[in-house]
Amino acid sequence: MSYPGYPPTGYPAFPGYPPAGQESSFPPPGQYSYPSGFPPMGGGAYPPTPSSGYPGAGGYPGAGGYPGAGGYPAPGGYPSAPQPGGAPSHPGGQGFGAPPSGAGFSGYPQPPSQSYGGGPSQVPLPGGFPGGQMPSQYPGGQSPYPSQINTESLPSYPVFSPVSLDYSSEPASMTQGTQGTVQPAANFDAMRDAEILRKAMKGFGTDEQAIVDVVANRSNDQRQKIKAAFKTMYGKDLIKDLKSELSGNMEELILALFMPPTYYDAWSLQNAMKGAGTQERVLIEILCTRTNQEIREIVRCYQSEFGRDLEKDIRSDTSGHFERLLVSMCQGNRDENQNVNHQLAQEDAQRLYQAGEGKLGTDESCFNMILATRSFPQLKATMEAYSRMANRDLLSSVGREFSGNVESGLKTILQCALNRPAFFAERLYYSMKGAGTDDSTLVRIVVTRSEIDLVQIKQMFSQMYQKTLGTRIASDTSGDYRRLLLAIVGQ
Repeated sequence: MSYPGYPPTGYPAFPGYPPAGQESSFPPPGQYSYPSGFPPMGGGAYPPTPSSGYPGAGGYPGAGGYPGAGGYPAPGGYPSAPQPGGAPSHPGGQGFGAPPSGAGFSGYPQPPSQSYGGGPSQVPLPGGFPGGQMPSQYPGGQSPYPSQINTESLPSYPVFSPVSLDYSSEPASMTQGTQGTVQPAANFDAMRDAEILRKAMKGFGTDEQAIVDVVANRSNDQRQKIKAAFKTMYGKDLIKDLKSELSGNMEELILALFMPPTYYDAWSLQNAMKGAGTQERVLIEILCTRTNQEIREIVRCYQSEFGRDLEKDIRSDTSGHFERLLVSMCQGNRDENQNVNHQLAQEDAQRLYQAGEGKLGTDESCFNMILATRSFPQLKATMEAYSRMANRDLLSSVGREFSGNVESGLKTILQCALNRPAFFAERLYYSMKGAGTDDSTLVRIVVTRSEIDLVQIKQMFSQMYQKTLGTRIASDTSGDYRRLLLAIVGQ
């Protein structure tokens, strides 16, 4: 499906993840025994997905992470990302930071100009598509960006009650217009798949190719059914069997694929705060990019599966303005109205300027308040108003006014408002840049986005780095791990 304004589909193969040293063992051996078939299948914490027809299970556009050690590249823009106008972004050149008509942001790829709420470019899409498939073309030949959809035609979601908890659905407005690389298999037979996996692990050696063929070509919901069928048929836990047959990155990837999306996010957060040190990047990648519904379900799952309070753990593992930002995020209370109030955008831009560039020192709470409460389309309009007013883009102002983790968190929110697939493409790039591969980040982004917007992430990756994601993964990984990653990313 074509992504408005972006290169045509059909990119080459995909690259792999860099190890970050500490993340090499998924659950360090023996440290975490998975609940026997995590979601308890008999009506436990994760009820089966209703066949709502929405594409993708779990996660929503932008579940990724964010770039390398020192935060973002220089305010000039993203590495080798072509400017909307075609000229490379260059600090100091071309009236640095003064976007033409205030629309583009220093080199970060822009989705085509959208009118949020009420414009002609809107395509109301009631409900989902049969089988979770997106039609390849929208009327007019281009697909809407996730934030371009008129949500008024969508069913409203019921109040969250633990009883109706569904760990894999999400507001349609966040996912329509994007596409995952993994689609549910037609003619799916959980018992046949369970049998194939059993044969692959039986006897001397393991038939990894058979495992790859099954796992990469089933949706997350189908994998949960295979797990249940395996236990029913053989009285054994599929996850334990897989763990005993696999090791290293391949084990981490397979286990991630068999976790329900909400559980995987909760597990990743717990893992990031466990033991000495905290992986702040993981906290930012998850908490700053998910929808309200996803965040509330993650908070619930964290409590029910690990018996811990997510907010308390965040408070004890972080501090200062970064702690406040993450606590704001885990409330899951961001405005999700897709219509833009241009008057408010103008006022917010003025407030942000006066809280930062326009005064000595920085009023951090003002940035926190606006970036934690406004909807993503509203923030995008605020960024445009800010560029017109301050002659500098908001991302570079955040870079000048903040540093460290809070800077990375605020930038992540702004980048998701601008172009979520580009944010994940950048995270993937940094996971494979330089010596070594940060495999945990590579695995987490490929798995969490595989049924949501990995098609668009691949397109952005090629556009930003002149290489396909597959080529990068292929050159950074090896063996069955590489084969399975490439099968998910889709050649």
